[in-house]
Amino acid sequence: KMSPDELVYLGILASSIPVGFLFRQLSPPVKQCAALLLGLTITIATCGIHTLHSLCTVLGTWLIITFNWRNAPSLSLGWTFLYLLFFRLATWFGLPSPGPFANAIQLLLTLKMVSLANEVQSYHSEKKKDVSTFSKSPVIGGLSRQPSLYDIISYSYCYIGIMTGPFFRYKTYEDWLEQPDAVSLPGKEPCVLRLKMVPVYGALFLIANSYFPLSYVRTEEFLDHNYFFRFFYMVVIFFVFRMRFYAAWCGAEAGCISAGLGCYPQGALSKPGGGPTVQYSLDPGAPVEYDFKTIQNIDCYNTDFCVKVRHGMRYWNMTVQWWLHHYIYPNAPFKAYALRAGWTMLISAYWHGLHAGYYLSFLTIPLCIAAETSMEASVRARLGPGGQKAFDWVHWFLKMRAYDYMCMGFVLLKASDTLHYWSSIYFIIHIIALLCILFGRVMGGGKGDRRKAREGEKEVKRDETVREKAE
Repeated sequence: KMSPDELVYLGILASSIPVGFLFRQLSPPVKQCAALLLGLTITIATCGIHTLHSLCTVLGTWLIITFNWRNAPSLSLGWTFLYLLFFRLATWFGLPSPGPFANAIQLLLTLKMVSLANEVQSYHSEKKKDVSTFSKSPVIGGLSRQPSLYDIISYSYCYIGIMTGPFFRYKTYEDWLEQPDAVSLPGKEPCVLRLKMVPVYGALFLIANSYFPLSYVRTEEFLDHNYFFRFFYMVVIFFVFRMRFYAAWCGAEAGCISAGLGCYPQGALSKPGGGPTVQYSLDPGAPVEYDFKTIQNIDCYNTDFCVKVRHGMRYWNMTVQWWLHHYIYPNAPFKAYALRAGWTMLISAYWHGLHAGYYLSFLTIPLCIAAETSMEASVRARLGPGGQKAFDWVHWFLKMRAYDYMCMGFVLLKASDTLHYWSSIYFIIHIIALLCILFGRVMGGGKGDRRKAREGEKEVKRDETVREKAE
């Protein structure tokens, strides 16, 4: 059975799809105003007085980029993340506690405001370079002008993905407004393609959730079951978790597709969240193939079937992963890949909330990454093709169990509940990860192991490059 909040989410998602096709008919100024009014209506109707939280965040960011664009990225990150803390501790200040809808809007708005500050800084920096060199150097995905307060508010409260995502940059929003012939762009076919599995995901979510409720894990009766039942339960819980988000995010992407948001020629080599990565020009009369990679938030197949823990993150909540990779990971105060990943996961946990379960789960990821890097360098590299294939199957199985395990912290939220469940299966994933690291060191042997570990990290970077080229 779905909760009232989930039904509201479903209603907003479902209605956004047919509404999107209507927006293709509108001129840029009308489209901007209508998208703002619809987004504000949704926000005020679901959040009420808590709408003021998002408005304060927007106005604070506007002041930062207006009066100090040079330091806007760091200042906006500090401002929005500090406001998130105030938002979550509102009751400490005698204010009413914001509901789940206000929380969803605040989370996405935080991403938008930090991204906007970076885009504005890049715009001014390139503008200064153009003046000093007397030549115009086109910037891929760069702004053509500084957004006004009206533009920023319109972007912040645009109805598309206002609660469910995906995240998109201001430049993507600006390109959407200025589409010359939105009606002729692909819409119905890619929309249907994205929606075709949603009923299956939704049905699987409802069925599995009814037979394996999360609340059962918190009961004393749960501990009376044997170890294998307790272990299997986390597998089903993560399955329920995935089906829920697969359905929601595929529906949210369909809402973007119907409106034409994030539609670029395939030659632009767009990235989820970021948009085009190369300059592109359309040849008059030549057929053009379009895609919606810019607003792709989930790759269901690769989430389930990619081999590595580090790759699993990239196919899940992809637009947010792009945001983390571009605005958090490069500024991490560490050089080692595992530590930089740990820093990024810490920031991600804070963005999600203050519940201890988030931190226990997210900070387990670097341990798993270190374990798989150690085993790849010390074991897989020594195997033949057949052995590597067998290794990858075992690796995939352990990757899925690691995400099952970490999901429990994400959904149980409390440290006591998370540790209570993990202890019931004897902290099995933590133990396996530590044993893999230890085994990798023994197999590698001192300096040789460190050399292989460095080779493993180089392989990580090669994997990233190959994956980006493939996309």
